Amino acid sequence: MTTFRIAPSILSADFARLGEEVRNVVASGADIIHFDVMDNHYVPNLTIGPLVCQAIRPHVQVPIDVHLMVKPVDRLIPDFAKAGANIITFHPEASEHIDRSLQLIRDNGCKAGLVFNPGTPLHFLDHVMDKIDMILIMSVNPGFGGQSFIPEALKKIALARRMIDDSGRDILLEVDGGIKIDNIAAAAAAGADTFVAGSAIFGQPDYKAVIDAMRVELAKVGK
Repeated sequence: MTTFRIAPSILSADFARLGEEVRNVVASGADIIHFDVMDNHYVPNLTIGPLVCQAIRPHVQVPIDVHLMVKPVDRLIPDFAKAGANIITFHPEASEHIDRSLQLIRDNGCKAGLVFNPGTPLHFLDHVMDKIDMILIMSVNPGFGGQSFIPEALKKIALARRMIDDSGRDILLEVDGGIKIDNIAAAAAAGADTFVAGSAIFGQPDYKAVIDAMRVELAKVGK
């Protein structure tokens, strides 16, 4: 039986009340806090850094999953580890030495993962699966919240699932971008087990109602 995890993205939260927002969403059933870091270089947007991660860490016990959309990545990895991140993922295009960056994350006590944009092939995984704890498939092009799900991502999720199963390793398969109540089951059926949702949750008045509805859809896949 697959364990499904809901990972609300604080990119869509009310930043004036961020501590309260993360407490509320965890109380509503979230399993992971997804933390989007953008640098206005690798992606055309600027968001938040290690100080914000450090600020929300005392408010939640669940893992904080830091998605680095920055280039270069290595300089920020130790900072986020110290700030309380549990999982750090990055894009292969943003690292000069992918194996070294993955090892740096692990050396700093965090789980490590790679992120794949809609146009990025999965072959970057071929020689580093022994250092991978999470694979994140982007179902939108990174940079902004509120985008629509790209259906082609389902094929990539299925391919990543086969690679994980063939490896025999315990690797999370996360999907991020346009995930909503009406498409979360399709992503799960393709093989994803961890689901990032931003505006679909934080854009609604009742976080628990949305998360509960997502779990109802996921339960249909788990049978």
